[in-house]
Amino acid sequence: MALDFLLVDDDQAFATVLARSLTRRGFRVECAADGAAALQTRDEPPLRILLDLNLEGESGLRLLPELRQCYPHAAVVVLTGYASIATAVEATKLGAVQYLAKPAGVDDILAAFQQVMANPELPLSPQPMSLRRVTWEHLQRVLNEHDGNISATARSMGMHRRTLQRMLAKRPVKS
Repeated sequence: MALDFLLVDDDQAFATVLARSLTRRGFRVECAADGAAALQTRDEPPLRILLDLNLEGESGLRLLPELRQCYPHAAVVVLTGYASIATAVEATKLGAVQYLAKPAGVDDILAAFQQVMANPELPLSPQPMSLRRVTWEHLQRVLNEHDGNISATARSMGMHRRTLQRMLAKRPVKS
C-alpha cells in the first residue's frame, strides 16, 4: 500500500496543520522538512507530493528532479508564497503537475491533485497574484533578506523608510 501524501515544507507549523487536516480526511501522510528527509528511502512510496518552492537553505525547484527520479509515479504539486509565471513554467518543465500560490487550503490542494489525476493532460494553471499581492510578497522577501531591518530594506529598494513603513502597515491582500 502506498503513502497518500508526502509534504515537503520547512514551515513546521504549516506542515503539521496540513498533515492533521489530511489525516482527518482519511489520508496517510508523512512530512519532510528538507530535501534530505524527502529523498529518504520509504517502505511505501508516496502517491502525491506537495513541495514548497522555498525551503530553508535550498530551492524546491532544485529538489524537484530528484523527487521525480526517486518517486517516478508520484504526482508533484508545487506550493509557494512567491508565485510567478516564471517559476510555474520552470516547475512544469521539471515535472510538477500543478502549481498553487499560498494561501491554499486543504480543499484547494485536494482539488489540484484530483484535477490532475482525473485528466493528466491538463495544462498547468498557476493562480496569478494581483499586483498588490506581488508587491506585498516582494516587500516581505526583501525585508526578510535584511533581517527585518526597515532602514536597510528601504535603502536597498531606493525608497524612503517612512514610505516602506506605511506599506508594511497595510494588511496583505489575498490575491
